[in-house]
Amino acid sequence: MAALGWLTPRRRPATARSVLAGEAAAEAARKSALPDELPDDQPSAAGQGSSAPAKAEEPAFPVVGDDRAAAFFDLDNTVMQGAALFHFGRGLYKRKFFQRRELTRFAWQQAWFRLAGVEDPEHMQDARDSALSIVKGHRVSELMSIGEEIYDEYMADRIWPGTRALAQAHLDAGQRVWLVTAAPVETATIIARRLGLTGALGTVAESVDGVYTGRLVGEPLHGPAKAEAVRALAAAEDLDLDRCAAYSDSHNDIPMLSLVGHPYAINPDAKLRKHARALDWRLRDYRTGRKAAKVGIPAAAGVGALAGGTAAAVALHRRRR
Repeated sequence: MAALGWLTPRRRPATARSVLAGEAAAEAARKSALPDELPDDQPSAAGQGSSAPAKAEEPAFPVVGDDRAAAFFDLDNTVMQGAALFHFGRGLYKRKFFQRRELTRFAWQQAWFRLAGVEDPEHMQDARDSALSIVKGHRVSELMSIGEEIYDEYMADRIWPGTRALAQAHLDAGQRVWLVTAAPVETATIIARRLGLTGALGTVAESVDGVYTGRLVGEPLHGPAKAEAVRALAAAEDLDLDRCAAYSDSHNDIPMLSLVGHPYAINPDAKLRKHARALDWRLRDYRTGRKAAKVGIPAAAGVGALAGGTAAAVALHRRRR
């Protein structure tokens, strides 16, 4: 009967370990953040929209020049198709870090993630334990170098163009953009840097003298821990959460989405879609041609007038090229 728990994931309140994980993630994110490089004379995407006048009830968003606003993006199935940890595991297997049986385990976990469309905390903890046992004893610098190669091999082609455009809209408006993910902070930082984002909040694995010990600081950055990380980073960076935005596909991220004044459901699972509709949150789905029930894309992203999620993704991909 234990397997049935995967079908009915439980929402957990924040615990002391959640707070510890969140604070550790915020500290790591600030250390690895990219320096601000936002020239004042560069026109922002927010000012390059349609010539049609904006509706009075829909002010321009993101707000250009609001340095107390930031955007927080979940990674798996929000920014990138699939789970970053699985792709990282594939890369490590290719480099003979572990045997085929561990790869089979990773593959099953990824298959479950795709089929069920949910992130069960116990299931994800099992994946994290597997990853920690694999990297134990390796140097952080070694895994960072390998992570760069793995991004090119397995992740670069899996970025959703539509979500990427949303993140760029915040950057063009002069705001900071952070990934928030249960993936290892080193992996998340690589992805954030490759996408030109400010930085990343991720699960922090303990290291001593630059070598992984096989233990976590707190717990995986999942559910309530994500909200704690965002809260800690906002306090450290003097951000006004009411002016911030957050984006996610999973109902497990409702605590994080509820923290900010501008929550977005991207490629939402059924529970998040229902919750978002009930609270009139903005929705967008890039997985199919259907349009979400309530589309609320920032004008700066330049996709509001497109017919559906797939059309938006294709058009934005062409424009980026």
